Amino acid sequence: MDTATASPSNLIQGYRPADLFDEMMASDGTVRPYYKTVANRFAEMTHEELEQKVKSLNLLFLKQGITFTVYGEQDGTERVFPFDPIPRLIPAEEWEQIEHGLVQRITALNLFLYDIYHEQKIIKDGIIPEEIILSAAHYRPEFVGCNVPRDIYIHVCGTDLLRDKDGRYLVLEDNGRCPSGVSYVLENRAAMKRVFPNLFGAVGVRSVDAYPADLLAMLRYIAPREKPNPVCVVLTPGVYNSAYFEHSFLAREMSIEIVEGNDLVVLDGFVYMRTTRGLLQVDVIYRRLDDDFLDPTVFRKDSMLGVPGLVDAVRRGNVALANAIGTGVADDKVTYAYVPEMIRYYLDQEPILDQVPTYLAWKEDDKRYILDNLSKLVVKAANESGGYGMLIGPKASKAEIAKFRELIIANPRNYIAQPVVSFSQHPTLVDSGLDGRHVDLRPFILYGDDIKVLPGGLTRVALKKGSLVVNSSQGGGSKDTWVLH
Repeated sequence: MDTATASPSNLIQGYRPADLFDEMMASDGTVRPYYKTVANRFAEMTHEELEQKVKSLNLLFLKQGITFTVYGEQDGTERVFPFDPIPRLIPAEEWEQIEHGLVQRITALNLFLYDIYHEQKIIKDGIIPEEIILSAAHYRPEFVGCNVPRDIYIHVCGTDLLRDKDGRYLVLEDNGRCPSGVSYVLENRAAMKRVFPNLFGAVGVRSVDAYPADLLAMLRYIAPREKPNPVCVVLTPGVYNSAYFEHSFLAREMSIEIVEGNDLVVLDGFVYMRTTRGLLQVDVIYRRLDDDFLDPTVFRKDSMLGVPGLVDAVRRGNVALANAIGTGVADDKVTYAYVPEMIRYYLDQEPILDQVPTYLAWKEDDKRYILDNLSKLVVKAANESGGYGMLIGPKASKAEIAKFRELIIANPRNYIAQPVVSFSQHPTLVDSGLDGRHVDLRPFILYGDDIKVLPGGLTRVALKKGSLVVNSSQGGGSKDTWVLH
């Protein structure tokens, strides 16, 4: 931060909201009531005090090794996760709506997954075309008729939300395979409590500390045959995975082992962990690698990350996986377009949370519209994540638009398009002082004996001015998210 150009006492006074929804300020420039304590505290800080707190936060993150991996970088892939000290606040009544909407959504998604792997009523009743399910990249037809513990498929979900120009929360996508980011939520909070201890009591922030205990309770709940002390492990692809920090963090917080594929062995349909005392049977695996790499005897033959025989143990009901195999069909961005219909079909309810209008390139009328308006739309590949496989039409070059035109024509099933939504912005500390940056929100939902939504979530920030891409691999950072009592 360039302290010569940003006087802390003028931080809030000099900030003005843009022509979209601003989280802290109303359109007339007044601070929203629930932000006043935070805004006043930052305005009162001396130049030296704010600079010292920013240094303290950066040092904490460095010491804790809070990092992520950027693939394809030439100058080293490991980076400290960028963090902004101005917290994002969500008042209780707003959070209540978000929470109810997320519970409704994960309930419908789990009913959908159970259905398509069993009776497929939603297909037979014409709600979702059969070819959409069968052509989904992560649909696993070999698991049709295979039961999962407690009939729960998505145990951990990270659903991305944004706010439009009117302040409405919209669902951007669901992450039901191996959602990451919750470790940053917990570490962000720990750092902020150390550096801004007095603010928490003054504002009244709900705790996020129970997440590891709730996660472990969920894992134990899905253990086969309801064992009293089931052995749970975190299965990681290894230290070179972009989310390895999180894998090791969660294992440590739950006081369970973190393992790689070669630490496990399957004998007679049971999974065992190699230990210094011999083999120990494993009951539940919180797996942090995709289906394709889980078992080289069933999926990718070249996988060195998985466990030969694991799928057989799952089929026999001798080990539980969180999340279950085959959940990726619910992550598909084409399937996403049908979630409101799932809610109506399975729950006989109207969706509590709206989602972004979506055009499906496999439909001829939609494809024609997409191809005629590529320069105005956001185009996404159905199964990409992390900000990859995406075209932001208004910011794209003619060459990029031409490339996506060819991709859509060649494989229309693999692409959707959405209007450009003006994400809400939040005051963010930059070199010149305080400036607005686009933010989204990833709350985390656990589905065990009941459904729990972590009160907060990962607020991701597009640190590049004007950018709509909040992913860390694309230059994004994060903020602590404070849900108020």
